[in-house]
Amino acid sequence: MVEAAALLTFTSGATAAAGSLVAWLAYQGYRRNDSPAMRYLAVGVACIAVAPFPITYGLGPLLALSDAATLLGVLLANIAGLLAVLYSLEGT
Repeated sequence: MVEAAALLTFTSGATAAAGSLVAWLAYQGYRRNDSPAMRYLAVGVACIAVAPFPITYGLGPLLALSDAATLLGVLLANIAGLLAVLYSLEGT
């Protein structure tokens, strides 16, 4: 049977990989059309889907962060991502 921690790590990595692909496609749309909205969308997707993985599995252990500090970092990345996506939809 697969351990929960291993499954969590795998699904977090898969989410980061899929988010990287979506962010890259949005960035390509920005470069192709010179669209600031697509740039903000790319940043937002990267913050929401990609940033939590290195924060949780990279910075957390590297800097010996507590679980609360790691969670705070992930939540701040999510907030920044949602604001970027909101700006991409409303601000341009």
